[in-house]
Amino acid sequence: MNTPSSPLITFIGGGNMASAIVGGLLRQGHAASGIQIVEPWDEQRARLAQQFPGVTLFGAAVADLKPSDLVVWAVKPQTFKDAALAAGPHLGGALHLSVAAGITSESMAAWLGTQRIVRAMPNTPALVGLGMTGLFARDGASADDRALVECVVRTTGELVWVATERDLDAVTAISGSGPAYVFYFLEAMRDAGARMGLPAETALQLAIGTFVGASTLAQRSNEPPQVLRERVTSKGGTTYAALTAMDAAGMKASFEAALQAAQKRAEELGREFGR
Repeated sequence: MNTPSSPLITFIGGGNMASAIVGGLLRQGHAASGIQIVEPWDEQRARLAQQFPGVTLFGAAVADLKPSDLVVWAVKPQTFKDAALAAGPHLGGALHLSVAAGITSESMAAWLGTQRIVRAMPNTPALVGLGMTGLFARDGASADDRALVECVVRTTGELVWVATERDLDAVTAISGSGPAYVFYFLEAMRDAGARMGLPAETALQLAIGTFVGASTLAQRSNEPPQVLRERVTSKGGTTYAALTAMDAAGMKASFEAALQAAQKRAEELGREFGR
């Protein structure tokens, strides 16, 4: 077993989120020889080999897997159970970190026969090192286990711990699915700008720059979003006209309903695939 300062990490699944974490680890100086990935798809395995030279790759969980300090589960919810039952016997007493939406730690504990489990809900900005991840640890995960998870997750961006596992469904609704909401508004702003006469590329550049700038301002400010919004909303002005139209259309209520739908679906995934 590797030392805690140089943990051996096994990824079950080698898709986008696994790639984001592996890339972050390697950028932070983690040895490629300390990473092994189980990825059944030949094409994806070939891409991983090219992207991450020196990382050990397997097409299936086999006895040749080295004993791991940490196992990162980066599989789809609907395939988690089968993957866990197949790989579990080869993973020893590792700490387990799941990035699969919906699958509860209770289900994982039953399938893997361990209480050393942390669930994570990351998001796709992790691909560029700007992710936001919510974390929940079972009681069986020690302080050292949590510290190891933090070191791994911080290679992809920021993190927050939540008090109850149920809170992860809300995290899923807000930040896990959140990038799609931003992209949705970017599309709308681009299309509206084009209809107003701007080149679509110019409208998109303006929209992206505005989201980046406003988010950075909110991040650096000690004031709540309401105050920041009010400062750019002069009564009778252009921003006031836009926000009044949004309120008349019930946009805030509709958006909250959308978040609640995402939260509900996260709960459903656990019931559907966690048996």
